[in-house]
Amino acid sequence: MTKRIVIIQGHPDPAGHHLLHAMADAYAEGASAAGREVRRIEVAKLEFPLLRTQEDFETGASPPGLRPSQEDMRWAEHWVFLFPLWHGMMPAMLKGFLEHIFRPGFAMEYKEGGCPKRLLAGRSARIVVTMGMPVLLYRWYFGAYGVRGFERSMLSFAGIKPIRESFFGLSFADEKKRSHWIDEMRKHGRRGD
Repeated sequence: MTKRIVIIQGHPDPAGHHLLHAMADAYAEGASAAGREVRRIEVAKLEFPLLRTQEDFETGASPPGLRPSQEDMRWAEHWVFLFPLWHGMMPAMLKGFLEHIFRPGFAMEYKEGGCPKRLLAGRSARIVVTMGMPVLLYRWYFGAYGVRGFERSMLSFAGIKPIRESFFGLSFADEKKRSHWIDEMRKHGRRGD
């Protein structure tokens, strides 16, 4: 049973009044009630520069403000990412955060002439995404390309599995439906998945 969970809130608005914030709160409540340890990362409240060169990515040090986040993610057995879909992908702030976090030595260990070693094996993840369009349109017409890229190029590549998804289309959602979604997150938290 997963005991240590980190919730990565990827909504770029630091005000914290969005549906995704309520979902993160519900997940944390459910996980804590089930006896799990929970840590939270609010990406919008962190200060960090964007990576600009391959050399910075490969050899530069993580910004001091992100080191606690890396420690929390290394500590956790299960990661929960929450973000709104913007132009079919995660917001740029979350992407910039992940580029720093997934540097060599954290996610992968690269060897001369060999396959990289996956340093995050043994962890699982859930990706929670809200979007303005119907979920079926995003999944079937667009192929969920933004989330698929995140799963394959970052999470799976570093050894994280299983990866579960929760997609929520806001276009026709009333308060009753939103309350149901919040309850659904609480249940996922209790199960630790």
